[in-house]
Amino acid sequence: MGVDIGGTFTDFVLINSANGQIYTEKRLTSQDDPARSVLEGIDVLLSSAEASVAAVGNFVHGTTLAINAVIERKGARTGLITTAGFSDTLELARETRYDLYDLKLRFPSPLVSRPLRKEVQERLGPRGEVIKPIDLGEAIGRATELVEREKIESLAICFLHSFLNPVHEIAAREAISRKFPALSISLSSEVAPSIREYERTSTVTVNAYVQPLISGYLGRIESWLSERGFRGSFLLMTSSGGTISSSTARAFPVRLLESGPVAGMQMAALLGRLRSDQNILAFDMGGTTSKGYVVVAGEAEKTYQWEIARVHEFKVGSGLPIQSPAIKLVEIGSGGGSIASIDRRGVLQVGPQSSGASPGPACYGNEGMNPTITDANLLLGYLGADSFLGGRMRLSVDRAVDAIDDKVGRPLGLGTLESAWGIHEMANEDILRAFRIHAAERGIDVGGYTMIAFGGAGPLHAIRVAQKLRMRRVVVPLRAGVFSALGLLTAPIAFDVSSTRRTCVSSLSSEKIERTFDPLEETARRFVLQTGLPASKLKLRRELEVRYFGQGHEVVVKLPTGRKVAPETVSSLFHKAYQRTYQTTIKLDYELEIMNWRVEVIGPSPKIDLTQERSRSGIPPTKGTRRAFFHDPGKLVSTAVFDRSQLCAGDRIVGPAVVEEIESSLVIPPGQSAVVDAWLNLVIDIDQKGSRHGL
Repeated sequence: MGVDIGGTFTDFVLINSANGQIYTEKRLTSQDDPARSVLEGIDVLLSSAEASVAAVGNFVHGTTLAINAVIERKGARTGLITTAGFSDTLELARETRYDLYDLKLRFPSPLVSRPLRKEVQERLGPRGEVIKPIDLGEAIGRATELVEREKIESLAICFLHSFLNPVHEIAAREAISRKFPALSISLSSEVAPSIREYERTSTVTVNAYVQPLISGYLGRIESWLSERGFRGSFLLMTSSGGTISSSTARAFPVRLLESGPVAGMQMAALLGRLRSDQNILAFDMGGTTSKGYVVVAGEAEKTYQWEIARVHEFKVGSGLPIQSPAIKLVEIGSGGGSIASIDRRGVLQVGPQSSGASPGPACYGNEGMNPTITDANLLLGYLGADSFLGGRMRLSVDRAVDAIDDKVGRPLGLGTLESAWGIHEMANEDILRAFRIHAAERGIDVGGYTMIAFGGAGPLHAIRVAQKLRMRRVVVPLRAGVFSALGLLTAPIAFDVSSTRRTCVSSLSSEKIERTFDPLEETARRFVLQTGLPASKLKLRRELEVRYFGQGHEVVVKLPTGRKVAPETVSSLFHKAYQRTYQTTIKLDYELEIMNWRVEVIGPSPKIDLTQERSRSGIPPTKGTRRAFFHDPGKLVSTAVFDRSQLCAGDRIVGPAVVEEIESSLVIPPGQSAVVDAWLNLVIDIDQKGSRHGL
């Protein structure tokens, strides 16, 4: 079973391993307690499969709970204990401006305010040597002030140079835990044992900030499962594309920040390999956000330093830095529930504020009064009022009309359909801009790539966005609306451990390289073996972050597996990676310096069969028609509506058309057509000449 919590909907997938049958469920996320919608959905899903909790062998979970808590500032009241003189590290940051010309530059406020940051006397040198032993009495006193006077619920400890020698952090935790055994404590030497003081401090405070929330949430789910006889593996998806045990997730919740989105991206990469599409752009549009992820030559890219909760969506340096492995993706506040409004300049904007699951879009008929992308898509004819979520949820056209006219149409002097089209197009342009920036940052042009579109709202916008990007093909997988939940079931168990050990390559030997990696490998193996995997099934990946001596940034060097590595090999691989990263053929005659050593231990990837058998002779039957609005010809036109569950391999659908399934719908504009492939994906080879869309 895979369960993916989003900001608006929670998605469920259950696979019967005996016969390969797949069951799905989608329900609104309960905002007050996300665990409630998870547990209710599990009951419904198991009932439809006539199975019990005890029959589930693997339960894999992805959630946006951690990152939403940071963005919305709804985490635990957190304190920080640090080295004397360094309590303002979170305020000073990098002392750089992410926009030289913005005279009103804003930065995100630290998660730990000034009164909750305390200093203790201790000092380690730049090689990890003890210069001043820690005063444990002072550490306990500072913790007592934070717990009893400031009422903190969680504590982060970050001492200078502790990534080289954790002795002081460990001693402080042991002493404080004896007095406050219920207090959550995060150590920077465990959460982010890497150089760069500000980034390390930021990462450990984020970990501490969400730890009580994640621990309580996972505890409720585990108790509920246990009471119903669950004896299988409970795993959590990480930002880096692997899964970890729930106990590891409780210790390192910072690794769950991009837990939900990454599962869909991994599944898209798998589908790309299956279809032999080597260069893809994965596009996931849910109820709250849109995500993009580029795969080049079949290879995804990871990052080890990234940001969350940016003040400015596309400006690097305006967010909270995180030092933790993650799949490199772009995320913006354009989802089905994103609210359309008129800004202070009198210009239409869409998002980043979202109506969420409650009150939701105006058309949901709850308390929502603001127009959203979903309301616009309903009025444009792309969604069926009676067929949303397979007919289980009726949408109100009247409420959507009232909201759009009141908040967009009348202020801009536009009619209802023109306003709805403006909202739809504004969302497309926001997504387009984000994807272009994401691709440019990697030095690529996605023109000619294949888009794999999924999420509840992704297929509604996919062809239009792909046309604007001049992509060659769009693939919409079966069960696109729960694609990320399905992706959870394909992720291997994995854990990544890194350590900063500044070393000149010229001073190394093959044996010294092995000795440096050995303790990291042992640590990573320990976390993976906690899940019950046998040691014989584990694979090892090793990487180095290397730079020319004196530079401020490193490039990642992936080492070959299965054999010892010579220093000459490291140098050769670095020069290739450097030239690829910076698009240069220059080879500088400088010493090479290794900064970070990294090991990832990975288990086998679970296999799921995506082969579908469905046959029929003749043309695909329609559910009927409805009138829909397209930019060309610019008026409501009769549009065929198809039931995706009735489509078979080889079927061809010519636009304008809408293909509905329970979890999502695909819009095929005039001038485009879709063909069903052998895996029942809908494949649209973009005809840029067939229409004026996006030109």
